[in-house]
Amino acid sequence: MAAGAAAGAWVLVLSLWGAVGGDRNITARIGKPLVLNCRGAPKKPPQQLEWKLNTGRTEAWKVLSPQGGSWDSVARVLPNGSLLLPAVGVQDEGTFRCRATSRKGKETRSAYQVRVYQTPEKPEIINPASELMAGVPNKVVGERGSRKQSGEEVGTCVSEGGYPAGTLNWHSNGKPLIPDGKGTSVQEETRRHPKTGLFTLQSELTVIPAQGGAPHPTFSCSFRPGLPRRRALHTAPIQLTVWEPVPPEVQVMVQPEDGKVVLGGTLTLTCETPAQSSLQIHWIKDGIPLHIPPTPVLLFHKVKLEDQGTYSCVATHPSHEPQESPAVHVIIEADKPIAGSVEGQGLGTVALALGILGGLGIAALLIGAIMWRRQRHRREERKAPENQEEEEERAELNQSEEPEAAESSATGP
Repeated sequence: MAAGAAAGAWVLVLSLWGAVGGDRNITARIGKPLVLNCRGAPKKPPQQLEWKLNTGRTEAWKVLSPQGGSWDSVARVLPNGSLLLPAVGVQDEGTFRCRATSRKGKETRSAYQVRVYQTPEKPEIINPASELMAGVPNKVVGERGSRKQSGEEVGTCVSEGGYPAGTLNWHSNGKPLIPDGKGTSVQEETRRHPKTGLFTLQSELTVIPAQGGAPHPTFSCSFRPGLPRRRALHTAPIQLTVWEPVPPEVQVMVQPEDGKVVLGGTLTLTCETPAQSSLQIHWIKDGIPLHIPPTPVLLFHKVKLEDQGTYSCVATHPSHEPQESPAVHVIIEADKPIAGSVEGQGLGTVALALGILGGLGIAALLIGAIMWRRQRHRREERKAPENQEEEEERAELNQSEEPEAAESSATGP
């Protein structure tokens, strides 16, 4: 008895809902009962009516009538001529038509276009990233429950159990994120359950944070249903930390390269740093900061003696500590003759001629000395044999004199 009263209450409520549902278009929630009224049907049996269904459950038009066969598990005709679907499913989407004949023979037709929906679970971001590196591709989200071999942080924005499929959308700092294929790209995957027909969506977002951008961006994901007048579902936002890569060493380039400048000449100092728009460059001279606006280039059109000294630059970035370059030395020299002037050219010519003559004189002296030494050596070689012959003759004479002296001593008194 209670069950019959409850069924009657459902019939009454859903009949009113179906009537107010709006101009023959009915939207029903999956798993709930649905009642479609057959307008013009006699209130008391026997009714002259029939229902024709063309849905995902039927290969063609299927006919149901109060006197027809039972199809109670899917749909049945109630005593008042209405059609009851006990539990609407995805396969019940389609067209429903009723044709009724009153007791006076008047025929009335009714038609409904039924669509079904299922609100999915609230989407969520699984395994979100916590840190990103500026200028480097990082996966904010990825395949559910997996980590890639690259070591990047991964996660997934997932929406499960919805119908129709709907869409997943990303937001950055509260604003819609539109992928451009360069700094941001999205890969989406849609799966459908083979039995229930419900959809599971997942969306993978890859971002390349710009150097000098927001240090703590927030990301969120939302599910937008495929039916109008349905509210979007949002995930809780996640906040990430963007780290700037360590910049290369800051250095000062000098022009002229040796840092020596003629008094009144031009001097250019350039602070070479990473190409980052948010860097601020300050200059230091002899250990004291220069009170000038931040600039990467110092240009001296006419240097003075007080411009001489040591210079360095300091690069400041919001995400890391200031970095100072090694110091360079600038020397201001006194005036010199300007290269290319007539006087300078004349002096240069005289100096060149004197240098050539001096070189020739030195070469002549060297050649003369070498020739003199060679001649002297030859003379000495010639005198050596003559002296040797004289010595040999003297030795022979001495030998002949010695026997004679011996003979004379032997024949003495």
